[in-house]
Amino acid sequence: MALDRWIALVLLGICIIYGYTAWFTMDASLAPFMRRNPIWPSTFPKVLSVLGVTASFVILLGLEKSEEWVGDIDHRRLGDYFIGQALLLLGLMVVYALCLRPLGFLFSTVAFLIIGSVILGERKWHLMIPVALIATGSVWYLVQEVLGIFLRPLPYFLGV
Repeated sequence: MALDRWIALVLLGICIIYGYTAWFTMDASLAPFMRRNPIWPSTFPKVLSVLGVTASFVILLGLEKSEEWVGDIDHRRLGDYFIGQALLLLGLMVVYALCLRPLGFLFSTVAFLIIGSVILGERKWHLMIPVALIATGSVWYLVQEVLGIFLRPLPYFLGV
């Protein structure tokens, strides 16, 4: 079996476990007044689990493959697949998660988007910086003001 199908099989198992917790364990602990709401806290995880299971089955059954053969991932030549960029992005995600609380959402997210773009090879600074600023500001506004969820915008040491 090809590497992409093995990965799809692992993701299928993860999505099934995630879906089980979303469908059965999360709903059991809901407060009685929340059971009448049309959208529960478990709604988005349920949708994600169904989409993940569906995508995994599509890959396992080979439905995504077209008539022309592009090629399977050759595990003997993993060095040709930009592993360094992937590992740098994973490390950047960990650093971003650790910096969210002490440095605040705005600075951490702008820095994450800009550094991630540089890692992926983007060099148009005149586009990259405004896009990062607008995207970060928009997400912060939606989460903070529209949804009413507190999201620390500035660094912790500023006391905001």
